Amino acid sequence: MRLEQAKKALSQFILIPFGRILEPDELVDLKTDKGIVGKLLERSLGVSHTSLTLDFEDGELKTNKCYPDGRPRETMFITQISATIDGILDEEPFEQSNLCKKTRHMLYVPVCKDGPTRNWMFLPFIHVDLRIREFADIAKQIRDDYYAIARQLRDHIETSADGFIHTSNGLFVQVRSKDAKPYHPIYSRKYRRYVSNKNHAFYFRKEFMARLQSISPDYPLRPR
Repeated sequence: MRLEQAKKALSQFILIPFGRILEPDELVDLKTDKGIVGKLLERSLGVSHTSLTLDFEDGELKTNKCYPDGRPRETMFITQISATIDGILDEEPFEQSNLCKKTRHMLYVPVCKDGPTRNWMFLPFIHVDLRIREFADIAKQIRDDYYAIARQLRDHIETSADGFIHTSNGLFVQVRSKDAKPYHPIYSRKYRRYVSNKNHAFYFRKEFMARLQSISPDYPLRPR
């Protein structure tokens, strides 16, 4: 599935409470079901779960929890860094990084989860294409964040008391821990040792989602 197909399919569900879309048994499972977007795409397009591939052929799907007016409640996961840690530490060109590949073309779908699950809903999505002029400033900031974070991570490894990486922030992007027991420490071939005691990942900070909404004609949301 291509991103444009997903946009058309999801449009019919925007601002519609899930109680009007899903069956009662689906609402019961909703709090633990992370695949709600995929299920609704399947339903709209008439495809099976096995034939539907998310993320999209030409981009990424990004969802996160928000307030009823669209303001983000939390950061948004982008990609883990364990497999690419040395490339980051060596400041591999941003254009070759997983961060670039995972962010250059996205469908950002805020999900409001206030109240019972029957009241949950998708808010207007934003099609983010960092390759076009409209998003040039945002694309530049993400690129700048990547290099700033790489320098912070190296500094942590070389100067912190434990010799590990720690939360590192740019304006729109951050690296922080993302793991569950049993933890997965990150090994660096560059430093020939473990540089963390658990896995870490790139996240979008809430400032990124707020910036997207500031340039979207759908935000701020109008009273319904």
